[in-house]
This record gives sequence, C-alpha cells and structure tokens, in this order.
Amino acid sequence: MSSTLELTRALIRQDSITPRDEGCQDMMITRLEDLGFTIERMPFGDVSNFWAHRGHGAPVLCFAGHTDVVPTGPLDKWDSHPFEPTIRHGHLFGRGAADMKASLAAFITASERFIAANPEHAGTLAFLITSDEEGVAADGTVRVVDALAARGQQLDYCIVGEPTSSQVFGDTIKNGRRGSLSGHLIVHGIQGHIAYPHLAKNPIHLVAPALAELAAEVWDHGNDYFPPTSWQVSNIHAGTGATNVIPGSCEIKFNFRFSTENTAESLKDRLHAILDKHQLAYELHWALSGNPFITAPGALTDAISQAIVDTCGVTPELNTTGGTSDGRFIKRIARELVEFGPINASIHKLNECVCVDDIEPLACVYEKTLHTLLR
Repeated sequence: MSSTLELTRALIRQDSITPRDEGCQDMMITRLEDLGFTIERMPFGDVSNFWAHRGHGAPVLCFAGHTDVVPTGPLDKWDSHPFEPTIRHGHLFGRGAADMKASLAAFITASERFIAANPEHAGTLAFLITSDEEGVAADGTVRVVDALAARGQQLDYCIVGEPTSSQVFGDTIKNGRRGSLSGHLIVHGIQGHIAYPHLAKNPIHLVAPALAELAAEVWDHGNDYFPPTSWQVSNIHAGTGATNVIPGSCEIKFNFRFSTENTAESLKDRLHAILDKHQLAYELHWALSGNPFITAPGALTDAISQAIVDTCGVTPELNTTGGTSDGRFIKRIARELVEFGPINASIHKLNECVCVDDIEPLACVYEKTLHTLLR
C-alpha cells in the first residue's frame, strides 16, 4: 500500500461531517511538524482551521483544502460503510474519498518527498486547511484569509485540492470560478376568493411576465475564461393549498452564476429595473456567495500542467465550470490560484470513490509542481 493511499484511508475513517474535523487535522499537523513546519491553529466558532508554513520569503506556495465532508445519506444505500474505506474493483470507497481526502493525503506525501530531496528549498511552503467548506463556510477559510490579510500575508501560488478531473485523471484544471448571487423575491398581491378576482390581485399572474423577461434576458456573452452569465429560478411558492383562494404573496428563489463581465451590483441593478418596469410590489433579499475569480495562464498553470503531462500523459484543459469553492476567498491574497484533484463523478453521491491508481499520481503531480516552483 502506498503511503498516500494509507493516509487517505486513515483520513476517510474519521467521520468529519461538516463542520467537524474529528482529528483529521491532527494527523496532518503531526506529519507537518515532523517536517519542520510552524503550525498555527486558528479555530473560529465550531470550526477547526490551521495555517502552517516552512521556509522563508518568496515565492510562497500554499496547499489549501478541507477536512470536512458532506453527510452520508442513508447508510443502508451504501455498498460498504462510508467511514470504513473499502477497495473494490480498483476504487477506494468512502465519504470524502474524492472530495477531498485523497488530495489532502497527496499534499502531505508530496511535501514529505519534496522536502526530503530539498531540505533547504527556496521560498515558503504553506498549508491552509479548514473544516468548514462543505457547510456554511462562515468560520473557515474566509476567516483565516481575513486574519492572514490583516498581517499582510500574500501567496504567490495556491493549489486547492478540489476534485476537478472529469473523464480521466488529469484532464481538467480549474483556473477560476463563476460568481454566485442568490435572491429571495417576495411579490405582494391581495388575497381573495378565486370566484371574485376583481376584488383581489394575484401575485403569480403579476410576476409571470417579469419572470419571462428575466429568463430571456442576455446578461452577458461571457469571455475567454467564462461562459455567459446564467439566471435560474430554483423555487416558487404561493398559495394556501386551497383551490379557491387567490394567494396574497408569491415567493421566488433564484440564482445568478456570473462571469467577470458583470459584478454583483450590476446584476442587482438590472434585475431591479426589470421588476420595477412591471410595477410590482415586492421585497428582495440578496445573498452573495462569492465573486468570480480567474488566474490567467502563467507560472502556476504552466508548472502543474507540465507535471500532469509528465505524470499522466494527459494534456489538461483550463476551465471555470462547476460550483463555488474556497478558492473564492483565497484568491483575495493569492496572485495565482488553481484547483486540481481526482475525478469528480462520484462526489457528494452514495458510494463516493476515487480510483486507487490515481492516488499516487496525484501526489506525484503536486510534488513535481513543488520542484518547479520552489526549486
């Protein structure tokens, strides 16, 4: 059993359902202390975080990730216990196997091998680890970044271990993510008897033309890094359940996934203008989960791409698809940031797994990248 696989299995055994860490960070910290890292535990609320660093000065390369995992779902639907790592048909099964305990293990073993070969390496090697990525993400990476920014800490390069590969290991590097802006719209009408519509105002009827216009709106055309901004309704609710009552209000939840062609404020302004044009009486509550960010091709993308080619014989694609990640917080202090990790087909699903034959190459990719950027 490879050292990376062994550590991945040990991490999976810890039922670190968000925001619990359950000792995963202790395992990592013990290994890092043995390598001479300075460890700073940074707990906030119920969340475990740590910042670790070794070396001096620039460039600063940081491995970033999370020890927490999503809930398992019904245990009887798993083919093996989600916190008992099990190898079947060439895959390692367990909650967090792909998202992202294999990456955490690979961070550690890659660092051990790199430091063994380069005990006086250039620059600074760092770790930023949280247990609050899969949850509300309020006391995790964002709080650590706030603290680091306050002391002037900057990162030259950051590798987030999210599972980015799509069809084969190594085929995709995320060099950015779209922004996510959600809205909770409440349209007010007048409740009444359905047989007397002239004495009521149906908010569903009132908002329908505005929804049609919003759905047809072209928010932007995207750019070289991002697809066009999309607007999608996720929930609509109105009525009392009775069939003879016109509802007094209609609630709509929606989300923008937006490119760097727009800002959260510009999208808010445009949406409000459309609602106002339809003369609706409404309330609108906004929640910004993250702004879009991008890392243009440069030293980091070149180094990790070449490491993937050398290790896997695969030429990776740079893209920005998918949901949000903690990269949206770290990019604030990181000059260049990418995400790279295992195949993501099973993440958050029952029987989550990672291909055993991809685990050691993952560590190799990280190690080769260290040799290039901290030589």
